[in-house]
Amino acid sequence: MSTKNRRLSYRLDLLPVIYPYHRRATNPIQLGDLVYYGPSPEYYGIGEVVSAEDNYCVVDFRGTGLLGIQKDVFQNKYLIPIHKLNLSHLLKST
Repeated sequence: MSTKNRRLSYRLDLLPVIYPYHRRATNPIQLGDLVYYGPSPEYYGIGEVVSAEDNYCVVDFRGTGLLGIQKDVFQNKYLIPIHKLNLSHLLKST
């Protein structure tokens, strides 16, 4: 599927871009954490950490981003846990 025609299920454009050299990129990552790829969230989407070893994690994105990637391996400094961010201002109040 082309990246131009792919429609995202989530508003990934609202996630802050965080580069690996930024102080906010130093995060403890655990199995089961929901994370996103800090430098460009819209391309990979939001995924779950399924395996971790030393400074690397396997993340299952389930095709949630523009590129439709299922699984990939990243250094921890490239992954931003969703729970570390205060995203309450993005949620609709009912």
